[in-house]
Amino acid sequence: GGCVGGARQAVALPGGGSFTLIDEGYNANPASVAAALMLLRDCQPGSGGRRLAVLGDMLELGAQAPALHAGLAEAVAASGADLVFTCGSEMLALEQALPVRLRAGHRPNSRELAALLTTALRPGDVVLVKGSLGQRMAVIVEALTGLGKPQGDPAASGRSG
Repeated sequence: GGCVGGARQAVALPGGGSFTLIDEGYNANPASVAAALMLLRDCQPGSGGRRLAVLGDMLELGAQAPALHAGLAEAVAASGADLVFTCGSEMLALEQALPVRLRAGHRPNSRELAALLTTALRPGDVVLVKGSLGQRMAVIVEALTGLGKPQGDPAASGRSG
């Protein structure tokens, strides 16, 4: 499953298998979000996997913000995303503009969205994370990459005979 561009990494899932993370979380405006969604389009999910778009508010857009967020629905459709997770008050406008089948869930902040997202992941998924720094998308990236790390509990890493 080839992928080009973006800060991509394969992350192991606790239950076996892995997913691909595209971390584009450092800034967000309509053009850069559309470009990130094209990275998602060009990424082939693994067997049984899906394309997941995780989008946080684009900040500092002024009065045009609701229209610009809702306008991303076209780019989302073009990306072939199977599910869209959103967080932040502005992204509500996009969530409402999306077809119901794409709406995976909206949360007020990145921490709550991270919790929802980690339970939704399947092996083979390709996950794009994109949003303004002010939306703290790094929280989501950390939660996702953390899935691939042992959880510091000695009992968990002990091998059973």
